[in-house]
Amino acid sequence: MFFEITKSILLIVSALFPIVNPIGGSPVFLLLTQDYSTESRRLLARRVAINSFILLIVSVVVGTHILSFFGISLPVVQVGDELIVVSTGWAMLTRSDQVDRGQVHQDVTQQDILRNAFYPLTLPLTVGPGSISIAITLGANEPRHLGANLLSLLSAAIGSALIAVTIYLCYGYADRLAAVVGPSGMNVILRLSSFLLVCIGVQIFWNGMSALVKTLRL
Repeated sequence: MFFEITKSILLIVSALFPIVNPIGGSPVFLLLTQDYSTESRRLLARRVAINSFILLIVSVVVGTHILSFFGISLPVVQVGDELIVVSTGWAMLTRSDQVDRGQVHQDVTQQDILRNAFYPLTLPLTVGPGSISIAITLGANEPRHLGANLLSLLSAAIGSALIAVTIYLCYGYADRLAAVVGPSGMNVILRLSSFLLVCIGVQIFWNGMSALVKTLRL
């Protein structure tokens, strides 16, 4: 039993971690929260991590049922979410390099965190349609009898929690990465991350559109 749970956890983490990619997403998070204080940024990072945990485990456990209930196909989710990703990545890629060094950090309240943490920082920038589709696939391949369901739920919870912890660490301490690489190095990382975000968005958008076009031919 312990071996089966460990195997399932490793499968979930190995499948989701490269797609969620909190290490690569940390410069994007830092750019979008550069006006926040360190405490506010870490509070926001914790909320994004919690949201990501909930979104991942829901996708694994009941993702297929939710999409079926609303009559939404996964390609439609891919197209809709990636339009947002491309728009956000393009805005970051083309933003001005000029920064007001005398700018005062913004203090955000708990209400601000709850209002702004989910969109777009959690969905689609952290847990996007790629992560959701993989989580749904993992959940759909699990056995459906009671014992296996309990093991799958436990594995999904632990695996999603591990992903959430890495999100918090990478996002909450992204400012330390900026301090290490310096302003010039961070600007290069931010521009490259923004460009990759646009490319990933276009690729997943294309995958979704291709799947939708195939359904029209049937």
